[in-house]
Amino acid sequence: MEAFFVAFANFMWGMPLVILLVGGGAFFAVYSRGLPYRYFRHALQILSGRYDRVDDPGEIPHRQTLSTALSGTLGLGNIAGVALALTMGGPGAIFWMWVTALVGVATKFYTASLAVMYRGNDSLGQLQGGPMYVVREGLGRRWLPLAFLFAVAGLFGTLPVFQVNQLVQILRDVIAIPAGVATEDSHFAFDLIVGLIIAGLVMAVILGRVQRVGWVTSRLVPSMVLFYLAMTLVVLVRHVTEIPAAFALIIGDAFTGQAAAGGAIGTVILMGVRRGAFSNEAGIGTESLAHGAARTREPIREGLVGMLGPVVDTLIVCTCTALVILVTGTWHAEGGLGGVTLTALAFESAFPGFGAYLLTFVVLLLALSTVLSFWYYGSKCLGFLVGAEHQHYYVWIYTALVVVGAVVSLQTVVGLIDGMYAVMAIPTMVSGILLAPKVNRAARDYFDRLKAEQLQR
Repeated sequence: MEAFFVAFANFMWGMPLVILLVGGGAFFAVYSRGLPYRYFRHALQILSGRYDRVDDPGEIPHRQTLSTALSGTLGLGNIAGVALALTMGGPGAIFWMWVTALVGVATKFYTASLAVMYRGNDSLGQLQGGPMYVVREGLGRRWLPLAFLFAVAGLFGTLPVFQVNQLVQILRDVIAIPAGVATEDSHFAFDLIVGLIIAGLVMAVILGRVQRVGWVTSRLVPSMVLFYLAMTLVVLVRHVTEIPAAFALIIGDAFTGQAAAGGAIGTVILMGVRRGAFSNEAGIGTESLAHGAARTREPIREGLVGMLGPVVDTLIVCTCTALVILVTGTWHAEGGLGGVTLTALAFESAFPGFGAYLLTFVVLLLALSTVLSFWYYGSKCLGFLVGAEHQHYYVWIYTALVVVGAVVSLQTVVGLIDGMYAVMAIPTMVSGILLAPKVNRAARDYFDRLKAEQLQR
């Protein structure tokens, strides 16, 4: 099974998909004449709530849509995903993650705008957003196969297996093995028990039996992200003289591939784009499911909010993680360490005796938050396929696969999720490119009205 999913991911993440994601993002940046990059200040004003109207269609205000989208990306993609990029693609992969984020700003401006512009009703008459509705409402019925393709891939691509797998791994490596509860060679029973506990907690929150857990977690996640950034800042201050060399290594390896596992520049680019897409989801489409729920009549406003995601997620958080691993010298650790364990080793070397425990605490909350966000995404995909009245059955499938994610190998879950992310990118990017002229027209109209309002003040 592991070999199958790894081969599937490698097949899907070929150069054509890289061109679609990176080239498509570059197309959006050029086609918009750099418009999204010129309105970061206005995007922050939208987040402040200045433009919120309670009578607008949609479910949640702009600030909460960004929080929801970020809760699905800020977490293990930034902590374990960066470590995977370094071990599988070398330091140069981080540079290509930056590239995906820079063009991803334009990509998310278009996809988030379209998520509001082409919302549609589900089988219960509720207003919904997401790439499948963008295809159905924006491109018409003859493009419906693309909508179904996204929904099917979304069912698998938003499974919690990676988050759970890495959460169990750090609990095992940092706590269970040192305590003698599990060993490096025999840990199936521990993984299974922890998986069952996580599944029970997730099911309880989803079914609403412990709403207070979800309420508290949703408020702790921003604090945990800030706490994680503070941890990285302390490490980087201690190694400030080594930061220029780390940046030089990233940039130099991006064009040589000497430090990559495969020793080729193509390996570095492919791995950087794969991990960048997993980190910020620009062009993948899952974040559009959240942005489509925005309470607004102005699609462009949500596009401006959505474009902030790659900046926070990849350019800031992922860069901090990469620098910590590089300046502490743990990225080439012996023993084949990978994923979240490598990041834990970096923090343990910086804070001996408690660094790994601090990271474990952060990972626990961020992983659970992402798992809950992904349930929302997957249930919407199932509702599109079989009817919203049946999407509640997804909770049983989802929680069962929490247990599966706890016991299967990291390579298996990475292969599955990476492969499905690649599939989701196809309808998301194709529909975005085809409908880009509609976004441009809406943007011109919106900014003309915005300038007129500012002149009247």
